[in-house]
Amino acid sequence: MVNILQNSPSDFEDIKEWDYKEYFYTLNTEYGDLRIHYIDEGSENDKTVLLLHGEPDWGYIYRKFIDPLVENNLRVIVPDLPGFGKSDKLSERTAYTYEKYVAWMNAWLRDLNLNNITLFGQDWGGLIGLRLVVENQDKFDSVVLSNTGLPTGDVPPGEAFESWKSYSQTVENFHAGGIVKGGTVNGLEQYVIDAYNAPFPDESYKEAARQFPMLVPVTPDDPSSEINRNAWKELKKWDKPFLCVFSEQDHVFKGVDKAFTKNVPGCENQPHKTIQGGHFVQEDNPEDCIEAILTVAKN
Repeated sequence: MVNILQNSPSDFEDIKEWDYKEYFYTLNTEYGDLRIHYIDEGSENDKTVLLLHGEPDWGYIYRKFIDPLVENNLRVIVPDLPGFGKSDKLSERTAYTYEKYVAWMNAWLRDLNLNNITLFGQDWGGLIGLRLVVENQDKFDSVVLSNTGLPTGDVPPGEAFESWKSYSQTVENFHAGGIVKGGTVNGLEQYVIDAYNAPFPDESYKEAARQFPMLVPVTPDDPSSEINRNAWKELKKWDKPFLCVFSEQDHVFKGVDKAFTKNVPGCENQPHKTIQGGHFVQEDNPEDCIEAILTVAKN
């Protein structure tokens, strides 16, 4: 039986640099009502920036983005994917699939009735976010990607990903804060590490974090492979602004940006940039990420 786990507010009471109003969207699932937490700042503005996080972090990773974007007259929406952050968690790993994540976030996106959206997606924020873009093309005006992809399993994922996948399944203590720190080049202060650990008061809350690496399509016959191939067909027709700001010290996604810049028409004449930082560029280099967002979102 799959149970829905909810964090206690006390899990987050000591979080620094995260003083935003909470919103919760209730999603009706086969497991019961699942709450998706999100923040919504600058809601009076017409243009929206959707900041999607990856693994094993949560919306907190965008804390340095929110105020600068709002100050530029943009609405900023930052959800926590189910299983992460302040969103509800499921007690069984097998309850999480790539396609369920896309369906859940699609329902959330459509019910919020968001429009004129710029997506910023990193890590799983791209794997899920690009599917949202393809399936809601009228809602999205532009895309900014960093250290992510849309895999079909037709190309081997590489040694760095296989090492991460193996580690994620074998390490006894899946220490989210330590993992995020290890994916930066500048390191993290202890209060930031604590914030990344906050959503996971014990191992039972970590099922999504453990399962995510197993959901990446790495073989051609993966359940999501053909769906992603069809998504690529749509991206190859996408002519709205599409900007890549991948970092030079991300070993998993290094060079993946070329798949987009060579195939997506909207990438033409955009100021793509290789930026300083590790996998978690939101921590290492928020300034260049914000600049990239403003380049396309303000037009």
